[in-house]
Amino acid sequence: MKSGAVKKTARRRSAGRRYILRLYVTGTTSRSVRALENLRRICDEHLAGNYQLEIVDIYRNLALARDDQIIAAPTLIKRLPAPLRRLIGDMSNEQKVLMGLDLRPRRRS
Repeated sequence: MKSGAVKKTARRRSAGRRYILRLYVTGTTSRSVRALENLRRICDEHLAGNYQLEIVDIYRNLALARDDQIIAAPTLIKRLPAPLRRLIGDMSNEQKVLMGLDLRPRRRS
């Protein structure tokens, strides 16, 4: 499947659904910055404004990180739509991030 077809299919599947996301980072480390940049690009391309992204710096809000049981950073938590999902890493693998957001492209028969 071509990249353009993947993007169209992912967008169609996200239409009408609001995504609530929380990204835990550790300050402005290169990995945290890369995760934020990658995630924003993916969300802008595939969720077209149908998302709310909260960035939480673990150094500034350790209590929230404890409540969400964060053991590594960067970590993305998809709260809505259900089910809750966690993704760890710099979000550079777009296909894995799409799968974690339940935006898997449909396979053609």
